[in-house]
Amino acid sequence: MRKKQFRIFGLFFLLGSLAFAQTSGIVKDTDGFPESDVEIKVKGTEKTAYTDENGNFNIDAKIGDILLIKGKEITITTETLGDLSHYFQEEKTVDLTTAVVTGYSTQRKEEVTAAVSVVNSKELLDSKSPNITNLLQGKVAGLTIINNSGKPGEVGKMRIRGKSSIYGNQDALWVVDGVIYHKTPNINPNDVETISILKDAAATSQYGSRGANGVVIVTTKRGKGKGLTVNVDYASSWNFFNSGKFNVMNGAQMYQNFMNMEGAPTIPTDLEKTNFDWVDKGTQVGAVQDATLSIASNSESTNLYSNINYYNEKGTVKGYEYERLAARINIDHKLTDKISFKPKLNATYTSSEDKEHSLFGMYTNMPWDNPFDKNGKPINPNADGVEWYGRDFANYYYDLQTNYGESNIFDIQANLDFTWKISNSLTFESTNNVQYYSETSMSYVDPKSISGSAFDGSVYQYSDRRIVRLFNQMLRYNKKFGEHSLSGYAAYEYSDYDYKNLSGTKQGVIPGSEILNNGANAFAANGTRNDYAFQAGLAQVNYGYSNRYYAQASYRLDGSSRFGKDKRYASFYAFSGGWNVSNEEFLKDSQVISNLKLRASYGVVGNVGPDDKLYLFYGLYSNSGQYNGLPALTQDQYRNPDVSWETSKDTNIGLEFGLFKRFNFTLDLYDKNTDGLLYFVKFPDTSGWKGYWDNVGKVNNKGIEFSVNASLFNSSSEFQWNLGFNIAKNKNVVKELYNDTPIYLDQIVGGYLKRVEVGRNMDSWYLRKWAGVDPTNGNPLWERVDPNTGEVSKVSKYSDATLQYVGESTPDFNGGFSSTMSFKGFVLSADFVYSKGGYAYNEGRELFDADGAYPYYNQMTLADGWSRWTPTNTNATHPKAVFNNSSASNKTSSRYLEDASFLRMRSVRLGYNFDQKNIEKLGLKGLGVYVSGDNLWTATKYTGADVEAVISGDRTSNYPNPKRFTFGLNLTF
Repeated sequence: MRKKQFRIFGLFFLLGSLAFAQTSGIVKDTDGFPESDVEIKVKGTEKTAYTDENGNFNIDAKIGDILLIKGKEITITTETLGDLSHYFQEEKTVDLTTAVVTGYSTQRKEEVTAAVSVVNSKELLDSKSPNITNLLQGKVAGLTIINNSGKPGEVGKMRIRGKSSIYGNQDALWVVDGVIYHKTPNINPNDVETISILKDAAATSQYGSRGANGVVIVTTKRGKGKGLTVNVDYASSWNFFNSGKFNVMNGAQMYQNFMNMEGAPTIPTDLEKTNFDWVDKGTQVGAVQDATLSIASNSESTNLYSNINYYNEKGTVKGYEYERLAARINIDHKLTDKISFKPKLNATYTSSEDKEHSLFGMYTNMPWDNPFDKNGKPINPNADGVEWYGRDFANYYYDLQTNYGESNIFDIQANLDFTWKISNSLTFESTNNVQYYSETSMSYVDPKSISGSAFDGSVYQYSDRRIVRLFNQMLRYNKKFGEHSLSGYAAYEYSDYDYKNLSGTKQGVIPGSEILNNGANAFAANGTRNDYAFQAGLAQVNYGYSNRYYAQASYRLDGSSRFGKDKRYASFYAFSGGWNVSNEEFLKDSQVISNLKLRASYGVVGNVGPDDKLYLFYGLYSNSGQYNGLPALTQDQYRNPDVSWETSKDTNIGLEFGLFKRFNFTLDLYDKNTDGLLYFVKFPDTSGWKGYWDNVGKVNNKGIEFSVNASLFNSSSEFQWNLGFNIAKNKNVVKELYNDTPIYLDQIVGGYLKRVEVGRNMDSWYLRKWAGVDPTNGNPLWERVDPNTGEVSKVSKYSDATLQYVGESTPDFNGGFSSTMSFKGFVLSADFVYSKGGYAYNEGRELFDADGAYPYYNQMTLADGWSRWTPTNTNATHPKAVFNNSSASNKTSSRYLEDASFLRMRSVRLGYNFDQKNIEKLGLKGLGVYVSGDNLWTATKYTGADVEAVISGDRTSNYPNPKRFTFGLNLTF
């Protein structure tokens, strides 16, 4: 019956289309922003229509009729009028930054009352990476990106306005085309149109319980202009291993170091001339290939954007290759004048082959050990008759003959979205998304390899699967009443997550076999499954008056399965306002002040807790034990039905200021108080339970952010020079902890590095304080603080030294700056990122700068300004070297804390875009070429390989970010 009714409706619709001529068009305001609710009239008739939220309209009119629009008379010359902007203003290029995606809505820049920063697609082109996170570094005040590894495919760490949780999630929430993602999205950077960074509660409260750490909104590309456009991008890069200031000794240096060690045994003199450079032989110029083909079209009924990308990168450490194939298709199709269908599909397939040389071994292996025999065959150091000096008797070249690993990831996201224009001011939007993620990996260790000889080899297999679903049903309203504007939405949202994995290891394998069944001994088998769900009701109202005064209020009632039934739901909300002072009569015609805007906001947002702790309120038993061959349950987590969200109360005041239409300044001050910090309260061992989760802590983040963008020359000048600069400072203070008891964090072998205490920064180093070298005997010294008097003295016994606060890892301030110059098709740009203050712990020095404690590990060469104590050099930075040193001089202390300040030339790029007139005969619409360099120069006092890697927490043999040179070509047909 329904099918019959649908056919009848379709027939009437077809007859109606034949009976009435339809004329369509698009109306935009003076900024090029689609204008809704504009009246369209056919002159001399009563026929009337209104534009929708995208500025589109359809009206019953024929060729020759005259339309009345915004006081203009427009004669219809074709049924498809297209963009009518030229009727209402002088021809100009539309500035896409006037449209700001602020979460679930898009606003004009002047309407935005929250702290939102926007990065467009052009700003992401200055560097080369398969991950969009890495490309954001230094571009937004208050957004800290640490590219913590140069290994291909690795994703940088992101923080927005500091840390507001101890054990909870500290990562920003990612949203792509309205869909909330689990973790950082795996999408092609070439697909990105804009990225909005939502920083204050007025912006992030729309995401309620997951907005406390900031939100990153990604909008992907759509077709532009008319007709079909085909674009081809190709880039080839060469990556060079970048060891920074960190260098290990060659054979001669190691020989002298050995001879100068007190108590060292006699070694052959020919070792001074023996040298195998493990670092040089284990690294390479890593090639990168990045090719993209995109097709876009735009018509009255259908907008299409499709893209396919191939990315391949070989690591600067030999033996690792990363490969990714990504594809996307975005379609906006108008089924009727009121209903549009908007399907989207994004898929990536990522694989890696791992026969990577050991970076740790490259640094620690002795230069006196040659891994190859005279015939070039790898040596087994453990074989009889082999002379080997390295402490671990490890030659990874021998194992690389047989051992290897691989990984494959398939990640797909599909949307079936549609919109229904109920009236000129009311629209229903439906977002329906499914994300599927699957990973498989394996590693093979051969029975004859050094690492596999003890257990006759092994095979490890791993697989996991993740399914995330999101459904959002939203009703939008947008209406103008003279000088008043009112817009908003109300929505219901549901999302769920289901995850499971399996892994297994067998030992005693048949050589060359990757199959678990071909292993003799089951060594380990693991598997887990977890899930959670959210549902929420949300609403937002925006009011504007006379393009001068704006107000916004938002509310979200969030529910999560992670908490008990009495604490499952919580309310999150925000209020904000803005005053466009420059639109007031007394400034409207100012030739000096081109923009002046004040805004303020207050809101409450939440944090749901640790990603790996999904059942915080349950009483849990562990079944990891066994008894008499059967599973045995043991008490684990004690029940707490009252545990709930972490909550952040956020205040923000902002000023936007423009001069001469060339200089734009933004200043934000914020104060964020987070309470109810999730903390695992431990029970005494005699209780039988480990403990329970509770909300018992508070932390405050307050800071200042400033950015400026300047166009130094008039827009009519052929030469253009644009400058950008941003700086941010965040102060973090812990206000409350459970029973005011300090928490020890960042555990390493031998102790802890950080301690969280009331009144201090969350990232405070708590170590024994290094006091230098005793000039009389070359012994190490540390500080001892008398607990009663506070008197400071020096001691030479490590255990007598006092644990104390010795600095913070949080920088005093950080940011970035950029320069872009263009002239007659040439474009020269440069980007820099910097961080001032804060200390990083160079844990690698415990091994490589060990004063003889590890005599058969290679050692680092002394940095400029360092010297070793000898009887003739008593004013030294380093203690005397002693063979098998037992003085504990290399144990954890502030000796290895180093200034983490740095200034890095993130990228420099020179490009040329050919004049279209000169390439039309080639059938091209556009042709551009460029060369660029990344990470070419870094200024820092840090003595390790890469200060960014150690800041992120990888304190030992970090994989440094490479120096990169790139050649690129862009073709548009």
